[in-house]
Amino acid sequence: MAATIAATAAARYRVLGVDPGSRITGYGVVDVRGGRLTHVDSGVISIDFRSPIEARLLNVFDQLSALIARHSPDLVSIEDLFHARNVRSAITLGQARGAALLAASRAGLPVRSYAPAEIKLTVAGSGRAEKGQIQQMVRAILALDGAPGPDAADALAAAICHAQRRQLETRIDGAVRRAR
Repeated sequence: MAATIAATAAARYRVLGVDPGSRITGYGVVDVRGGRLTHVDSGVISIDFRSPIEARLLNVFDQLSALIARHSPDLVSIEDLFHARNVRSAITLGQARGAALLAASRAGLPVRSYAPAEIKLTVAGSGRAEKGQIQQMVRAILALDGAPGPDAADALAAAICHAQRRQLETRIDGAVRRAR
């Protein structure tokens, strides 16, 4: 049993984090090996907001598909929808999220969704953390020279959130097995 737990802790996988948006979609790729996280790539997909929504969504889909092909992630961790005051914005954000989900599904990748507050809590210790706090925590966790931009940081935070949640689940599962 200890060998199984050690093997799980040494597992290696790659996560593509996505912070969907109809004008800017952030992405971040993180390698996970045991408890160690390594930054691979991050940035934003900028979308011309004057373009029709269908062209913007196709752009998100195409660019995320290209990132998936280039980096070969094992799964996608995506920020879930939040409650918005503006219904139109929420619908547009949901459509951008759908384009990201379609890119992951087309590539045959599993997707894990996390609420914004859960990502913030996992990365910064507070579900109400501000953008700047997330940027600095992502910089510290991934040992980056500088803080990434806010959208890339949010995407990297989604990837970090999944890695930390998976590690916690693995530990709990191991503890339950040992207790039996």
